Amino acid sequence: MKWLNRRGSDNVEDRRSGGAGGKIALGGGAIGIVFLLVQLFLGGDGTEVLNQLEQQVHVSQESASDEPLSAEDQEMGKMVGVMLADNEDVWNKLFAEAGKTYVEPKLVLFRNATTSGCGEASSAIGPFYCPADQKVYIDLSFFDELKNKYGAEGGDFAIAYVIAHEVGHHVQNLLGTSERVYNERQNLSEKESNKLSVALELQADFYAGVWAHHNQEMKNVLEPGDIDEAISAAGAVGDDHLQKMARGYVQPDGFTHGTSEQRIYWFKRGFETGDMSKGDTFAELL
Repeated sequence: MKWLNRRGSDNVEDRRSGGAGGKIALGGGAIGIVFLLVQLFLGGDGTEVLNQLEQQVHVSQESASDEPLSAEDQEMGKMVGVMLADNEDVWNKLFAEAGKTYVEPKLVLFRNATTSGCGEASSAIGPFYCPADQKVYIDLSFFDELKNKYGAEGGDFAIAYVIAHEVGHHVQNLLGTSERVYNERQNLSEKESNKLSVALELQADFYAGVWAHHNQEMKNVLEPGDIDEAISAAGAVGDDHLQKMARGYVQPDGFTHGTSEQRIYWFKRGFETGDMSKGDTFAELL
């Protein structure tokens, strides 16, 4: 993705140095961490899952680091800022065309752990969106995990996809979709509630594809292999793939985000159509 020498967002809050982070101690071992990843990979219900996380994670008051960011860290921060700015440009345009006002979210970069409007945030749970403070939270070490542990190709557009997915949850929040799903889930069995969660997550993947479609039309920034990187990232965090890694088998009733195949399909559908009306995952999946 061509991002150098382009506008960066003013909505990035960098907590990676200067005492904004924390050291973290986890309970439950590797299986517990993967369970949390299955629950919240790429933007689950921040309030619900982080409340569970607080019972398993202790964040100390110790500073992450007072040292300045390395040149590589600074470069990554600039790239994330450009990607967020691209999301702002696309969604401001699409909302305006629909006669609506887009409220831009903040994006918080952190290391190890930080606080959010949804509770304590840990790098163990991956990137997420918190509707309470309308912020996206990302520890960039997640992308090393995504590549080295979960088999994604890596690359800058894998990062762009993840950011766009989380911003997709913000779009759902602004449109009232997240609140409707939350209210409906209160009176459902776990199995039926999980189906709604899957539809919500796949719609966020679809919105990520819609963003990529319009961003390319507006700015012509895609490079060869970029979409493949996004597809690889989407496939790496499918529920079936994560469950098989954690348990050795797949339990469909426990899916909360969709299979690898579904996540890839809905991202590609958004990218190919660029049409938000084609992303009613609830009507098609339920």
